[in-house]
Amino acid sequence: MSKPNNINWAAIDADPRFQDLHRKKTVFLWSLMMISTVYYFLLPIGAAYYQDLFKVKVWGVINVGILFALSEFVVAWTIAFLYSKKANSQFDAMAQAIINDQK
Repeated sequence: MSKPNNINWAAIDADPRFQDLHRKKTVFLWSLMMISTVYYFLLPIGAAYYQDLFKVKVWGVINVGILFALSEFVVAWTIAFLYSKKANSQFDAMAQAIINDQK
């Protein structure tokens, strides 16, 4: 049997460290979301309004448009890496300190 969960969630929510963690995490995530959204919409905007640029051949049948579309995978993985790195180095430590004080 597991021991009962006696966590005071109201105390955690009222903790200024938790408020700081939540604020930092929210700002960071919204920033990443805005970057990814802007980058995502650059593809259809570029394809619609900058067709001559997107049609430039780079190598064989590969053109700038295809490379830009593939670069979205790189951007997505980079954003995931940045979040993981920040979460592991900062957010998790802040959360662990709050958890340790509640035990």
